[in-house]
Amino acid sequence: MIAMMAFTRIARWSGAALGACAIIAVIRPAHAEPKAVVELFTSQGCSSCPPADKLLGDLAKDPSVIALSMPIDYWDYLGWKDTLADSRFSARQRAYSRMRGDREVYTPQAVINGEVHVIGSDREAIETAIESTGRGPGVMSVPVQMAVDGRQLTVSVAAADEHTPRKRGEVWLCSISHAVPISIGRGENQGRELTYYNVVRNLTKIGDWNGTSGSWTVPLDNIAHEGIDAAAVYVQDGSRDRPGPMLGAAYTSLN
Repeated sequence: MIAMMAFTRIARWSGAALGACAIIAVIRPAHAEPKAVVELFTSQGCSSCPPADKLLGDLAKDPSVIALSMPIDYWDYLGWKDTLADSRFSARQRAYSRMRGDREVYTPQAVINGEVHVIGSDREAIETAIESTGRGPGVMSVPVQMAVDGRQLTVSVAAADEHTPRKRGEVWLCSISHAVPISIGRGENQGRELTYYNVVRNLTKIGDWNGTSGSWTVPLDNIAHEGIDAAAVYVQDGSRDRPGPMLGAAYTSLN
């Protein structure tokens, strides 16, 4: 069954930088104009989550969808400490709940374009949410690009046009591991070999977008270490503690 939890405390948001590794890179523009960002809040200690984790892997193959796995830590007490979990993702999930006002915090939970939540293993519900949120004013309407050139990653966000009602947002960069195999030793998934896809390993705010075009350059050494082979960026209305609709996003491979 779907694991539920009460809306309790807000986990402390920390943003430690990741270690560096050598990456030989050439210029690689990201996929253009995705229509959705799908965030999956999942846990290695949740028996309902493996189908959702697999589905996220399928969604990650679609260039029009930026699929992000954000493992949470609030089930760690049940007998297995999630090896990929981050308290920042638990805090982000709760922040979405506060903004919606529904107190719905559970795993597997998918949040689509920062607006709608559905059970993360329900493909039809996710596809419906992608379609419905895409009709919202300004949702995923701001072009975002990423390019790797030598030892630097450049993020470019276009200016808002007359049809963009929201002209302010935060720019966040995700360091991503494409696929992470994990052997579960205890808990509800004991004995299983599971693979987690597009796992966010670090989340860093790189700037604020104010409706005009903007560009940010980040040294690869600041975001990449062993196991990091992709990056995603999203521009989101609101703030870290009050996240709103996704305004634009991009994704690129680092190898």
